[in-house]
Amino acid sequence: MVRSGQDYIAGLKERGPSNVWIAGRKVDDVTSSPFFKRPIETIAALFDLQASNSRGVPMGTQDGAGGYGLSFLIPRNKEDLTARRLAMEVWAEASFGMVGRSPDYCNTVLMAFEETGFFHQLGKDFGDNLSAYYRHCRDNDLFLTHAIVNPQTDRSRSSKEQDNTYMHLCVVEEKSEGLIVRGAKMLATHGPTADELIVYPLPGSVVPGEERYALAFGIPTNTPGLKFICREPFDDGSMSNWDHPLGSRFEEPDAMVVFEDVLIPWERVFLHNNVAMANKLFTSASIQNNTGHQTAVRGLAKCKFMAALAIAMSRSVKTDVFLHVQEQLGEVLGYLQLIEGALHLAEQKAEPTESGAIRPAWPPLQSVRYHLPRFYERMVQVVQVIGAGGLLISPTHDDLRSDIGGDIDAYYRGAGVDAERRIHLAKLAWDATGTQFGQRMLQYERYYAGDPVRVAATLYQRQNVDELMGLVDRALSDGVMKV
Repeated sequence: MVRSGQDYIAGLKERGPSNVWIAGRKVDDVTSSPFFKRPIETIAALFDLQASNSRGVPMGTQDGAGGYGLSFLIPRNKEDLTARRLAMEVWAEASFGMVGRSPDYCNTVLMAFEETGFFHQLGKDFGDNLSAYYRHCRDNDLFLTHAIVNPQTDRSRSSKEQDNTYMHLCVVEEKSEGLIVRGAKMLATHGPTADELIVYPLPGSVVPGEERYALAFGIPTNTPGLKFICREPFDDGSMSNWDHPLGSRFEEPDAMVVFEDVLIPWERVFLHNNVAMANKLFTSASIQNNTGHQTAVRGLAKCKFMAALAIAMSRSVKTDVFLHVQEQLGEVLGYLQLIEGALHLAEQKAEPTESGAIRPAWPPLQSVRYHLPRFYERMVQVVQVIGAGGLLISPTHDDLRSDIGGDIDAYYRGAGVDAERRIHLAKLAWDATGTQFGQRMLQYERYYAGDPVRVAATLYQRQNVDELMGLVDRALSDGVMKV
């Protein structure tokens, strides 16, 4: 089925007490907490968009009982890839790309796992477990998040070399009913407000001799023994929508996930005790091809917004008449073309898979994964430079309605823009680039795809460069292509 926003919220209420800690207090019911009210409303609004089809873009399929969201769809042809992209665009553009853990991300992870049949290589039971879990999440339109990074304790040591053997998530005991696991994982964005949590290994995260750290599974977020420790919240539910137009709407709770002897039922285990396969997961299960597709769609929406913001800021005071400002605006507009070009190239060069499906080409999307954080960081800088000191003098909405409203109206106006509009625009720019929310957005993009060094290195490691090397050989021989 395709759930509505109310269905999603009702599901959170019905799941029973969870173990969430935020701002020094324990939260049993996230739907009643002011810290989670707005994040839940944002995700609910995305579900409503999917259910209503109000944008005129199909976001669900009618396969199965009641259909399911297109982010779960295994693409069989280029038309399916396009349909998935258009559906993902609706969610990305609705949130200006600011919701990094929108439901389509982990839906895409799960779809890639199912399409490749990767876990069937580990044994029929593991493969069947994954397939059943995929259908469960797809048919119930569940909201998933993941936690796949080890805590930043001592990075010079492997998991088993840490001072505490159970610092990084691992198996404590095998029982007839499942695995008992202990330890921690990060970074579960929207962990407290998701329905399900999936855990799987990053490439190179386990080494021989660390078999019990090689794990992949999916469990409900209210599983006994599971604890979410959230970062300091930026909004306690009372932040002004006018003064913080982004942070008040698109705050995402990030959390460390602590497993205190959690039972993972065997039917929810997808990988266990296999270091070699754990390290092959990313390359063999088409994760980067498919999540790279979703990431590029969301990244493009976010960069479009930042480009629009830079232009609006410059026009509000007419600095866009100066050549050096025009150069910066042209630069950020150029980034949009490069991201969009890579996105469409990945679809144009889509590759058939062994299962008879199709996946977007990896090199253009991996290139975006590497360059997009740099594009975004530069866009943040351009907005701040164009805004200059004007970003630092904005009064509040209450000030505009106070006795000093006349002074504000006189001295804060722009070029053909009244004071209220110009201040509101500056608030938007500062929220995108300078507040806690804006800086979290920047840091999030920097490490969204993981270690940027590894991201770039894999472009060299995994690409066939024989054709390029042929150019060197030809130049060293005759230098001219013969007829």
